[in-house]
Amino acid sequence: MQAIAASGGVIGMGYWAEVACDRIDPDGIAAMIAAGIAAVGEDHISLGSDFDGAVTTAFDTSELPALTDALIRAGLSEGQIGKVMGGNMLRVLRARLE
Repeated sequence: MQAIAASGGVIGMGYWAEVACDRIDPDGIAAMIAAGIAAVGEDHISLGSDFDGAVTTAFDTSELPALTDALIRAGLSEGQIGKVMGGNMLRVLRARLE
């Protein structure tokens, strides 16, 4: 994670048991995201849900409001939540596509 952050990249945080220490509800994912921010900074963490069917996730996009609420309760600011919910990924994609 440190190497990805050092390169300006973004880490997509997954929603499945193996990467979330079996806490695959919104509160568990929010805790994992908060830990990622603490480890590498708010500019390098993003959602990484893998809704493409490659893995089984505990919830889908219909529950993003519950995840947003969990992020608020975990103490993330509105700005941090915006970055995690897509802002960081957009920044990296735009930089790579220019």
